[in-house]
Amino acid sequence: MTDGGRGDPDRSESFGEELLGVLLDRAPELAPDMVGPLIAETMARLGGREPQILLQDYGQQQLVPLPLGGLAAGDPQPIDQSEAGRCFLGSRPVEVLTPDGIRVHLPLLDGGDQVGVLAVTLDGIDDDTRRILRRITGLAADLLQTKNGYTDLFFRTRRSEPMSVAAEIQWSLLPPLSMVMPRVAVAGVLEPAYAVAGDSFDYALNGDVLHLAMVDAMGHGLDAATMATVAIGAYRHARRISIELSEIYLFMDRAVAEQFDPDHFVTAQMMRLDTETGRLQWVNAGHPAPMLIRGHRVVRRLDSPTTLPVGFGGAQPQVSAVALEPGDRVLCFTDGLIEEHESGQEQFGEEQLIAWVDQLEQAGQGIRTVARDLSHTLMRARGETTSDDATLVLVEWRGRTATHADEV
Repeated sequence: MTDGGRGDPDRSESFGEELLGVLLDRAPELAPDMVGPLIAETMARLGGREPQILLQDYGQQQLVPLPLGGLAAGDPQPIDQSEAGRCFLGSRPVEVLTPDGIRVHLPLLDGGDQVGVLAVTLDGIDDDTRRILRRITGLAADLLQTKNGYTDLFFRTRRSEPMSVAAEIQWSLLPPLSMVMPRVAVAGVLEPAYAVAGDSFDYALNGDVLHLAMVDAMGHGLDAATMATVAIGAYRHARRISIELSEIYLFMDRAVAEQFDPDHFVTAQMMRLDTETGRLQWVNAGHPAPMLIRGHRVVRRLDSPTTLPVGFGGAQPQVSAVALEPGDRVLCFTDGLIEEHESGQEQFGEEQLIAWVDQLEQAGQGIRTVARDLSHTLMRARGETTSDDATLVLVEWRGRTATHADEV
């Protein structure tokens, strides 16, 4: 007996704990190509058949089966027209009756970013099985993200067409495309996914402060990718030594000016959001003004004094600020999104952009879905024409009272 007359707590291993324990115990030294067999083994012990891990391709058009031992093969599934896609877009489990049981699709979520979908067929399902599946899927998502840094297997699966060297550089530079936390969410999209060169963005959530930057380096190809890399690297360094926004601009400006010819430049936008209060600060160095979305419609452009692009030696810029309300979204974008036009036609323009934002916002979708749908809709509206990079980032302030249960 322990002090107080209580018996020792029961430390025996339950079935569910044992399943999770196998994943946790074997994960540290698991080779990347053994992720499939481990997931398949775990699902088999739960009575599951034909397990699949479906990863989103870089163009965000389809979910591609991960070709590892133990996992079921199959054709890529369109995100917009499949049950797996419905699970992916809604970040919610989707269960489908089949002739031999029930096919369960579960979102592979990691920090609000979505790795893909895990699918498995069961004879039947109850709440206990759902709970165990949810927890297994959470561990599987963490496992995939961790092992991704050690292999090209997952990258090759996600690549549905040849990728330029410049795009390889940019994708390796990017943070996760989305992050959903109780108080703040971020979602970004880069086009053309397989040939992007000068556009990039970065963010970090440090305590109660979200830091975000978007850059657009002049030119195309490797020169633009190299400049964007220097600009983002300088931004990260300045951000991590905790200097003010205006000083971050000066730091980036010096870094670009020291490495490239005087006629080379990078347009940039740096933001800082206090997730406690909703106070947003930003500096604009040659970018189009962000748009404030409130009540599912664009209510204003966040105009501000602009300074010279990074690399031109501009003066220390003025920092602008606005108070956000819970649920507000801020859309940042590069000029390639609005300056594109079909041959002989007018530029796409901000008015068309606003019209599409308003239309998509009315559906009340989560921030990841809106960002993806907006980018793809604008691409179609531009006649699939992309002579320049076209990047957008959505930021949502969810308010102080938001919880993890809120819709992502």
